[in-house]
Amino acid sequence: MDKKDLRIVFMGTPDFAVESLRLLIHLEYQVVAVITSPDKPAGRGQKIQMSAVKKFATDHSLFLLQPEKLKDPVFLQTLTDLNPDLQIVVAFRMLPEVVWSLPRFGTFNLHASLLPSYRGAAPINWAIINGETETGITTFFLSHEIDTGEIILQKRIPINEHDSAGELHDRMMIEGAKLVIDTVDIILSEKTIATVEQPNDIMPKTAPKLFTDTCRIDWSQQVEVVYNFIRGLSPYPAAWSNLIFSDSRTYNVKIFASEKEVATHQLLYGTIVSDHKKVMKVAVCNGFVHIKNLQLAGKKRLPIEDFLRGYTFDEGAKME
Repeated sequence: MDKKDLRIVFMGTPDFAVESLRLLIHLEYQVVAVITSPDKPAGRGQKIQMSAVKKFATDHSLFLLQPEKLKDPVFLQTLTDLNPDLQIVVAFRMLPEVVWSLPRFGTFNLHASLLPSYRGAAPINWAIINGETETGITTFFLSHEIDTGEIILQKRIPINEHDSAGELHDRMMIEGAKLVIDTVDIILSEKTIATVEQPNDIMPKTAPKLFTDTCRIDWSQQVEVVYNFIRGLSPYPAAWSNLIFSDSRTYNVKIFASEKEVATHQLLYGTIVSDHKKVMKVAVCNGFVHIKNLQLAGKKRLPIEDFLRGYTFDEGAKME
């Protein structure tokens, strides 16, 4: 079968999915429909926002579906009428079997980890938080349990010591799109796809969804742990803490970038040390975490030098 004859339905929502869709269109694969999440209110003004995938699909005049419920009879009939040969899922919600089993070549997903490790919603973040030096991308056929289907292709990707989640995300987005194309080409060219079953006899690390409480910094941890935590949540959803001045003024602060210093000291965890010009560091159990970029609630994100022009810390200021 020629690639222009393969009827593809693409499913995705955020920026991470757009690059895969863009490459499919650029290389002239036949994308007969794009399925993305319904528009939702977002931001302070709660204005209705379209997903990144919807914006791309609209800009390129692609047929678009935004079902509220994936088992809705009207949606299922529309999907059936499209007669897809293959469905591709990149950063979308869990599909019911009636959807993923529909195409004759099945439905495959692009996941941002080396499965079976880091199954779940936030694999990029958790790999960095846990101090991994390597991650990867996986394409696999969907099955009943989330992120457990048979593996088609994988590619290893190094994690650099200073990578933030955002930087790693962007690299994996590009490499992931290439892996999607390679996977489609394998499906086109082979009568029987050589897949690999995921092992069931090990307990891999997981990547659960991140919530506000998950992202609070524990300053009693070692410097490496706090440093990895901050970069693993940057720029989104961002690690946070309460900044408390000696007069009890308290601010919620997000921290986007830091540096680490291993040192011996007698300070309480969370104590702030500053030269009031360029240095703001926080005591942890075996050293200091230097804050390089932060944002007070309701304010602009600032490099530390700009922040220190407006705030000074006397003895007793702390993070907790």
